[in-house]
Amino acid sequence: MDANETDVRAVLDRLYKAWADNDAEAFADLYVEDATVVMPGVFHQGRPAVRDFMAQAFAGPMKGSRAVDEPENVRVYGDTAVIVSKSGIIMAGESEVPAEHEVVATWVLAKRNGEWLISAYANAPAR
Repeated sequence: MDANETDVRAVLDRLYKAWADNDAEAFADLYVEDATVVMPGVFHQGRPAVRDFMAQAFAGPMKGSRAVDEPENVRVYGDTAVIVSKSGIIMAGESEVPAEHEVVATWVLAKRNGEWLISAYANAPAR
């Protein structure tokens, strides 16, 4: 694994640390200002939208949850990286992601001013 791949994977580690801490601000700070997030039934444009969505989630249905992400394919092309991973959310009181809630996620990261940030995220049901 080269340094860029290590740095890209570290962004996801920081993201999920922010999730475990229920810290919407730290979570959103890992996204570029004009980031997009696409999930079934959801579209968010921009860092403020990501922050607001996560703040509401952490205050309500996602409180006490944690997310898991297992990168299965990481490709770095200069200042752009694409990660495809198996992901899911472990809700409070659960010990693992229920099979029906597993997703396949695609992350696009961009290097801005020497720092890797999330530019786009999308997921779809794994099953």
